[in-house]
Order: sequence, then C-alpha cells, then structure tokens
Amino acid sequence: MKKLVAILLTLALALGCMATVVAEEKTEFNIHVLVWKFDDTYGSTVRQGMMKWEEILEDELGVTINLTMDDAQDDMGKQVEQATRIVGTNPDFVIVNLADPAGGQALVDILSAAGIPFLFYNIPPSEETYEAVVKESGAFFVGTLPREAGDMQGEILADLWAADAAKIDKNGDGVVQFVEFMGVANNPEAIARTQYSEETARLLGVPMEMVTEVIVADWDNGKANEAMLATWQAHPEIELVFANNDDMALGVIGALNQSGYNTGNEGDPSIAVIGVDATDAGVEAIKAGKMTATVKQDGDAMGEANLRFALNYLMNGTWIEGLDQYKLNDDGCSTYIPYSKITVDSVQ
Repeated sequence: MKKLVAILLTLALALGCMATVVAEEKTEFNIHVLVWKFDDTYGSTVRQGMMKWEEILEDELGVTINLTMDDAQDDMGKQVEQATRIVGTNPDFVIVNLADPAGGQALVDILSAAGIPFLFYNIPPSEETYEAVVKESGAFFVGTLPREAGDMQGEILADLWAADAAKIDKNGDGVVQFVEFMGVANNPEAIARTQYSEETARLLGVPMEMVTEVIVADWDNGKANEAMLATWQAHPEIELVFANNDDMALGVIGALNQSGYNTGNEGDPSIAVIGVDATDAGVEAIKAGKMTATVKQDGDAMGEANLRFALNYLMNGTWIEGLDQYKLNDDGCSTYIPYSKITVDSVQ
C-alpha cells in the first residue's frame, strides 16, 4: 500500500511539473480589449499604442500576441454583453477601458467566474467601487494621477500670469474671469482636473472668478462648442477656459472663432484656452496660436504599459516584478503614467 501511495505521489509530482513546463512554454496569447468607445480621441491614441507595441513586444519577448478589441460605444450594458460573449472564446487575458466608472463590478463577476485575469486602464472604477473592483478582485489599474493634469493646468496659468498678467486679464480688473469644461460628472479624472486646475492656480497667486457653474460636455467637441456659444454670448467677460480634454477645448475655440476670437491671425483678439491630452489637433492649434497650452497624457506609453503588465502577469505570474520602469502605487495594485506640460515654447 505504501509503495502504491509513493508511486501515485511521484506521478502527481511529475504531472505537476509537466503542467508547469507547459505553462512556462506557452508563447501565444489571446488578449481581448474592451474599449468604452472607439471614437474618443485620446482613447484612440491608447489603442494605436497597443497595436504598435503588440509587434514590438512580440519581437522583444519571443511570443505571439493576438489582440482583439471591442467598441462599447459608451454603453455599459453593451460592454457587459461583450464580456459575456468573449468569455466563451476563452481569452488568456482581458484589458478593460470601463464604459461607466461605476459599472466595473459586473465585469469583475463575469471574468472572475471564468478564471480570466484582467486589468483596467485609463478610466478608473469609481471611488466607492475601486477597492472591490481592483484590489479585492486581484486586478490592476494603469492610469494617471487624477490631480496631476489639473495641477499642471493651474501651473501653466500661474506662469502666464507671472510673465504678463495683462495678457490674461483683458478687462484690467485684476481678476481672471473663467469657466471650466468638465468631461463627465462621475469620472475621478474629470473631477480632479476640474478641481485642481482652479485650486492650484489660486494657490500660486492667480486671482480668479468662475462666472458660471461647471459645464459638463461629456469630453465631446460638439457639445462643448454648443455650450460655449451660449456661454460666450451671456458672459463676454470670460478671459480663460479650462477644459478637461483637448476635444472640448477645440470645441470652445470653434465657438470663439465665430466672434473673431482665437483665430490665430495676427491682430485678432483671443482668450486663454488650456486643455489636456496633447492630441495632434490640440498641438496643431497651439502651433497656430489658437490654443494657449495643453497637458500631455501619453497614450502610447499607456498602450505599452497595458500590454507589458498583461504579458508579465501571464508569463511570470506577477504584475510589476521585473518591470522596473514602472512605479507601484501605495495601494499595491496600480501604476500611473506621468503627464507633461505642452506650451507654445515646447511645440516650436
């Protein structure tokens, strides 16, 4: 009997070792990406980054990556349906760009039940769900420090004010009259950008007066354009616009153009417009003298990070060990891609 037990144990250990070898030798990975909407400008740079780094990492790591992406079209219900469907294809990993910050638990339940590892990027789960959706589920989040973009917007304004206050303060009353264009009301990034752009500028000595309530324009160029047309007509005293992203900033500029402002033509009047993302169109607007500045959110770097973390988990069973180029946040389950300031001086 003891001999039989010993044989069985030996066989079990051998099978276990064989399973380990098979897992270690796996060189082809099917990775699925759930995207909140394909037509988001910044989000498109992240998707392009993932497609670019798919090829680079295949060569670097000696693996084959099959990357598939689904467009939720800004619909959490559709994203849940997509998650339910892809579970049936048994992907090795799922990368999630949440359609609704409050909707992450539904995806966690679906993917966890199927034993499929996953991470979130760009859009963090809402504050009240973050602990359960990311930390307790064993997932990871690749994002940006929510307040950093707002801080940098405020710092850009403070630098402009210190250099030439009269250039910002068009009516000479010693106060900057301004409006804030917010992405969406329940997004932690939008909330922080809105709060800290103003708060940081004030702390750095810029006297400010918000002339309207915060304007929520859903990150959308057209909605921002329409809102700014009405706001500008009611408040021609506006001297500054903070926008949570470049798409809204460009929508604002389009509205100002209709009054002959921010055309980029020498001698035409303008007000300061500061965005976030450093999209190609945003940078071109700065070069053309239509937009004052933006804050770069590096979509290529985020796309790279998404794939590096996914592959590191699949190949090494760890999120960040061995990825020395990234810093693990204090929560133990996230990393941030840094922002940078983009001004007229830096784009020339």
